[in-house]
Amino acid sequence: MFEGKPKEKLLERGVSSLSNAELIEILINTGVRNATASEIANLVLKRSNGTLSDLARLNVHDLTQIDGIGLSKAVGIISTFELGRRRYSESFSPSEKIDCSSVVYGLFRDLADLPHETFWILLLKKNNTVMAKKKISEGGVDGTVVDVKIILKHALGMLSSSIILIHNHPSGNPSPSHQDIAITKKIKE
Repeated sequence: MFEGKPKEKLLERGVSSLSNAELIEILINTGVRNATASEIANLVLKRSNGTLSDLARLNVHDLTQIDGIGLSKAVGIISTFELGRRRYSESFSPSEKIDCSSVVYGLFRDLADLPHETFWILLLKKNNTVMAKKKISEGGVDGTVVDVKIILKHALGMLSSSIILIHNHPSGNPSPSHQDIAITKKIKE
């Protein structure tokens, strides 16, 4: 009944009834001379290994290499993922209590999509509620510069009782590098 008509399916059954390909098809909106929006959406998913995480890491150049994706469609797709990342940032509550690592992950899960490293700190009160989260640095694909003085300035300036260090690995490898271990040790000292 809804084959090839994801907009109608959304209106009839709700947005959660759509597949990833159908959602991308809606973003793409129109096909090109030799491909339908549905075919282009499937090419986009194929280019991103079928995962939204990989799709969120693509840039304008990567997307425009896909047949049927021009600058406008690429910008639309990238903007959609950025809106999703910003939504997670807005949901941050400064009074959030940190009682396990999964709470910290929830506050920073949007970092997983970034194609470059960023380094953040959470500043905590004595009862482990969050006072603030601060971005310390942003770098390249395999590193970022961290200045201990800036971290301490934020921590002491807000009279925080403790801090949590956070940074992402765009490679997806969660193992700490030698530099990660060294900077953590330096900050601890």
